[in-house]
Amino acid sequence: MVLKNNIKISLDKFIDNALYNKSKGYYSKKNPIGYKGDFITSPNISIMFSEMIAIWIVSLWENLGSPKKINIIELGAGSGEMMYQILKTVDNFKKFKASSKFYIHEKSMYLKRIQKDKTKKYEVKWIDNLNKISNYPSIFVANEFFDSLPIKQFVKKKNNWFERFIHSKNKKLHIIDIKTKKSIIEKIIKIKINNEKFIEYSPLAFEKLNIIAKIIRKNNGGMLIIDYGYNKRTMFNTLQSVKNHKKNNFLENVYQSDITHMINFNYYKKKIKKMKLDCVKLTTQREFLINMGILKRAEIISKNVSFSKKADIYYRLKRLIDKNEMGLLFKVLFATKKINKNSILGF
Repeated sequence: MVLKNNIKISLDKFIDNALYNKSKGYYSKKNPIGYKGDFITSPNISIMFSEMIAIWIVSLWENLGSPKKINIIELGAGSGEMMYQILKTVDNFKKFKASSKFYIHEKSMYLKRIQKDKTKKYEVKWIDNLNKISNYPSIFVANEFFDSLPIKQFVKKKNNWFERFIHSKNKKLHIIDIKTKKSIIEKIIKIKINNEKFIEYSPLAFEKLNIIAKIIRKNNGGMLIIDYGYNKRTMFNTLQSVKNHKKNNFLENVYQSDITHMINFNYYKKKIKKMKLDCVKLTTQREFLINMGILKRAEIISKNVSFSKKADIYYRLKRLIDKNEMGLLFKVLFATKKINKNSILGF
């Protein structure tokens, strides 16, 4: 049992316990990423994805004036595959490499060990408190990070607002809605409620975004968020669970399945602009990767290889950019303080 009988906890606390409990949590005892895990992410589909991110990072560094020192921080590095490929790619950019320090912000001790083994050839530091990052321009990259952070849900029924809780009763978990006040919700989400009837919000996500925005405002830099989500004003329930690459009831197989949600990029844009980051750009993963030159990269690496190898390269490329796969569902958001807005590679 996850909860003792007749206990009620808010949805975000339930998710946090299910995913990050130090002894039993989903991310505390296994690597869920990859074909043998529960889900797969873009860096594990094709190295070309991480190569494009590496080129983008170098391009932004140049756009910032090629500072002599710069921090590169990956938020939630999973298996460490993207960081490894980024480090491998920037070996070709000597001036940038000499200027850069690489960090990973990771909560899971289990995944930290995997990441350290994956990147052992390179100099990478792990940082728990983003506030302690050194005072240099900083570039933050988050691929499928924010979707894994715990969320609260609020629902309006008739003229009353309710917060979603999880209730343990008779050895089963149930969703219950507990009455709250509009003013309390507005205090939590820090935005005035107008015609909304449903709100999905991650307090931890915006706590981290506030820290990142503060660092960028102070020292310059930027953030790149890549995640699945939607760009609409109206919010809806996107809570979902995955186990063995299949949908799962999030109240079942607790500690054994991932719990996630889709990002409302319209809301993220509004919130980030309120954090005084002037340049906020949004596009699809398809457009971003094509603009970055992934088609040309696929053409180059598929030369002089066997037919089966070439077919595999293009199969993986299709997964990343096809409109019916990850191409449109995944979005890419960039935010910075001030920069030449027309020269951001990828947008």
